[in-house]
Amino acid sequence: MQTVFIKDTEKYGRGVFAARDIKKGELIEVSPVLISPKEEWKYLRKTVLFDYCFTWGENYEETAIALGYGSLFNHSYQPNTMFRNNSDRDTIDFYAIRDIEKGEEITINYNEDAEDQSPLWFEVK
Repeated sequence: MQTVFIKDTEKYGRGVFAARDIKKGELIEVSPVLISPKEEWKYLRKTVLFDYCFTWGENYEETAIALGYGSLFNHSYQPNTMFRNNSDRDTIDFYAIRDIEKGEEITINYNEDAEDQSPLWFEVK
C-alpha cells in the first residue's frame, strides 16, 4: 500500500500527505540525493532548485537535491516528521516523530532540528 501522495496544500503549493496512518518512528521515505560540491552553490542559488536543496557533507559545505518525495515536504515549526542525511547510502531518510493520520500533511522543520524556531529565508505562513 502506498504510504504518501502529493496534492495541493492551498498554502505552500504542492505537499506530501499520508495515504494511510503512519506510526511514530516509522520510516516514511528514503530519498536518493544528487550531491553538488560547494563550488557549484553559487550557480544553484540562481535557480528554482535553491529552494529545494538540503545541506550535505561533513561540514555542511555541499548541497544535496533529494529525489523522490524528499524535496516536496513542506516546512512547519511543529513538524510531524524529521530527516537524517545518510551519507553511507547517499540518501535523506524521513521518519515520523509522532503518529500521523491518513490524509494529514507530512511536514519537516527546514532547520533540521524539529525544535529549532530560527527564521527561514522565506515568510512562514
